[in-house]
Amino acid sequence: MEYIVQQVINALAFGAEYALLALGLAIVFSIMGLVNFAHGEIIAVGGYTMVALGALMIGNPYIVIASAVVAAMFASVMLERFAFRPVRYADPTTGLLTAFGVSMILQNLFLLFVSPRPIAVTSLYFLDWPVNLFGVQVSSLQLFETGATALVIVALMLFLRRTTLGIAMRAAALDFEMVRLVGIRANRVFAVAFLVSGLLAGLACIFIMARRGSVDPHMGFNPVLKAFVACVVGGFGSLPGAVLGGFILGAVEVAMLVLLPQEYGGMKDAFVFGIIALLLIWRPNGILSPRIEKGDKV
Repeated sequence: MEYIVQQVINALAFGAEYALLALGLAIVFSIMGLVNFAHGEIIAVGGYTMVALGALMIGNPYIVIASAVVAAMFASVMLERFAFRPVRYADPTTGLLTAFGVSMILQNLFLLFVSPRPIAVTSLYFLDWPVNLFGVQVSSLQLFETGATALVIVALMLFLRRTTLGIAMRAAALDFEMVRLVGIRANRVFAVAFLVSGLLAGLACIFIMARRGSVDPHMGFNPVLKAFVACVVGGFGSLPGAVLGGFILGAVEVAMLVLLPQEYGGMKDAFVFGIIALLLIWRPNGILSPRIEKGDKV
């Protein structure tokens, strides 16, 4: 029983990480129709901010965490302003190529001006210690990750439903031209979407760094790739779908780790994506994607 509880908590922790990143991708896609593959480099910006603070002998972990989140938010808004705003009304393929280009540029900047090798970050070890939860030994980092994700989901839901700007973002996801006609500035809506996306990336960065203990130029690639898969599973553009997809992906990953024989452990991702493919055969547009009726605008 203890083993089962531990694996359930593992699945929740992995799912929470993927849900945070998938939400960041989905909130931008729902408004701009843009898959921001530079989202992983926003995570790396947060990680290198921690490295910079360590070099400046700033060891206060709360300052380190706050600075990493603020740096991720700032970087995300700057990308919107200088990289994505000029191609906002271009063909979607142009936006996709721009995102790939920005990702490659940032990775190479990290390689050239920082280091191609992993750099250790030790200021977040305080987040990870053993906790006895109802007789089960778990990591405090898993509890922090799951709890923080739950709070973020609730806060984001309240923001989107109770604030004027949040309602404007929801309306923009449905009909952006109508939002502009009623006098809401497009630049503000897009900037806030990227700001929220950067906030989610910054929070995910904290937990990724606490688990990895180091940062490198490519650290965001795999997490964002899996977050993209989570968005597809849940239904791209659906925020509840992004959360659901993240937790499903986390559960499937942990299930494969538990069920696969040791000699097949290296094929975990192949089995995971195979199961995801079967899910998409059942729901090609994602589990929570709205059903499109005949005559609906696609």
